[in-house]
Amino acid sequence: MAKIVPFKAVRPTRDKVCLVTCRSYEEYVNAELAAQLDFNPLSFLHILKPAYTNQETVSFEKRYRQVHQKYQEFKDEIILIKDNKPAIYIHKIVNKTHSFTGIIAGTSVTDYCNNIIKKHEDILAFRVQLLKDYMKYAEFNTEPVLMTYPDNKIIEDWIFNCCQKLADFEFSTTKKEIHYLWKIEDSLEINWLQNIFEKTEHLYIADGHHRTEALKLLAEENDELENTSKNHILSYLISENNVKIYEFNRLIKDLNGYSKSEFIKALKKNFSVENRFQQPFEPEEKHQFGMYLDNDFYSLVLKEDDMHFSTPLESLDTQILYKNVLLPILGIEDLRNDERIEYLSGKQAVIEVKNKIDQGEFAVGFLLFPSNIAEIKALADANQIMPPKSTYIEPKFRSGLVIYEL
Repeated sequence: MAKIVPFKAVRPTRDKVCLVTCRSYEEYVNAELAAQLDFNPLSFLHILKPAYTNQETVSFEKRYRQVHQKYQEFKDEIILIKDNKPAIYIHKIVNKTHSFTGIIAGTSVTDYCNNIIKKHEDILAFRVQLLKDYMKYAEFNTEPVLMTYPDNKIIEDWIFNCCQKLADFEFSTTKKEIHYLWKIEDSLEINWLQNIFEKTEHLYIADGHHRTEALKLLAEENDELENTSKNHILSYLISENNVKIYEFNRLIKDLNGYSKSEFIKALKKNFSVENRFQQPFEPEEKHQFGMYLDNDFYSLVLKEDDMHFSTPLESLDTQILYKNVLLPILGIEDLRNDERIEYLSGKQAVIEVKNKIDQGEFAVGFLLFPSNIAEIKALADANQIMPPKSTYIEPKFRSGLVIYEL
């Protein structure tokens, strides 16, 4: 059964939280990153990129130790402070279209090893190793792994009641999000919640597979799989009905030697193809695909004769597109590394797909219907792996808001 644990978080002081927290480092374009580092001395980005003012080339280990040193400076300057008592935290994120509320707590590396915490994505060994070394030398983690638990009315009511109290943090971001954080440190309340989660058979990783695997390696390296902070994963636990899953649309740079008519003829082997001309077509259900090619939109619907699936992976739209189009027709075998394919989050409007193709950078684009949580769970339960870039999942957590020391 699933275990959760409280911990003594390191957090920004209340008066500085809106200046300290930041988006994930990779989300910033260069100009925005430079502006933050130049004009906001309190940004957590200074910890994540401590060598900004000294652009010397250094080894990974030295850079990670610089991260730890800068982190210690933020603590020494009372920009970050550590809570006195172990606690769990409720975090609410409100944006223009959605509201997400979840529980921040430690989950168990042992549970991950024993498949109580389940995964659905493949991982890259070199990236896992980099993350493991990063956390080893930095000695903290500030990006929770997003995990889902089955909808639970008892937990939902408890969270609702907690959120009626004055939040420890309440602040807005430049992306027009509002963030709230409540600290729960009453031991009886924490024990009650732990007992609820112990009745939960499985947790499912929604986002953060590499980080989870890296923490497993770190625990194994220190022979600490049974206890201590290195056996725990900083996690953001959220109800299945409260995640938002977007698709990743596919952009392909050429037709692999096919003419337009030959390409469409090849598609008709497995799909009913209809030219929608200038009317954008976005899939409304599984096994439908939109396509933009040579100034026209098309609808592609998988033929019924091809709708025979023996595994959850085979029924996944990203796999259907790969097996019937990307691999056999367009010659794209490696979805992760082939330079002829790029991905565009479904958060971006369909017009972005059209624009990139009209500008000549790509030849054809495919629009997909987003996966759902049931598909993710079915794959995880079957120990199968989604194709790369199958889902873009929200919420996304801000770095520097809640820090777990290792």
